[in-house]
Amino acid sequence: MDLQLNDTTVLVTGGGQGLGLAIGKAFAAEGCRVAFLYNSSGAGAEAAAAEITAAGGRAMAVGADLRDRAAVEAAAAAVQAELGPVGVLVNNAAATQSKPFFESTEEDWAPQIDVTVGGTLRICHVVGQQMAANGGGAIINLMGDSGRVGESRLLVTAATRSSTIGLTKSLAKELARNGIRANAVSIALVRTDNLDAHTGEADDERMAKILAAYPLRRLGRPDDVIPMILLLASPLSSWTTGQVISVNGGYSMV
Repeated sequence: MDLQLNDTTVLVTGGGQGLGLAIGKAFAAEGCRVAFLYNSSGAGAEAAAAEITAAGGRAMAVGADLRDRAAVEAAAAAVQAELGPVGVLVNNAAATQSKPFFESTEEDWAPQIDVTVGGTLRICHVVGQQMAANGGGAIINLMGDSGRVGESRLLVTAATRSSTIGLTKSLAKELARNGIRANAVSIALVRTDNLDAHTGEADDERMAKILAAYPLRRLGRPDDVIPMILLLASPLSSWTTGQVISVNGGYSMV
């Protein structure tokens, strides 16, 4: 199926590792110009951009701390100058921590709130204005199912992720007049290089208990999640906005 994404400029946050890296490469395979935005994972972002460029595509790695407004503005301007106006924004970056709530401190909470809530608001504010000035676009916000159903040891993460729902629906209602659609993809555990941030150190017995919560009896893979993201970014989804769609192996059916 032709997703009609060719020559679209796509910005993926948290693009230097894990799921974000895989998402960026998938958009490049669809003929998109891809910006891998990173904070601490520059090596992965640079390698992915170089690989795509060597294969004849267009891509760049751009660094920015989402907690810094000036850095976000500079990154968005650099992407527009190098690859053209952003047509698709994938908000994948987040700070998470698995820890019993009573053992956590406000110092543990702060980065989760500042990156996942503040950072997402900030880049939507900056890139959304760029989209509006250029005729519209699509925003896809990734979130964890903990934000929909709650989860032990992930209280702060769940709180920040639940904010994604309100943000997505509000963006969809307010920015539709600017030709901008906004949707969220809610996922359960996906096997990436930072899985332990969500599960802690899971031994075999604990992992068996985790898998028992999934009717399909396995954790996700990036390629389980990516097709939905591509579809929501595509013009084929032009009548879909304000939705929270779960891709989660049946972990949550709410």
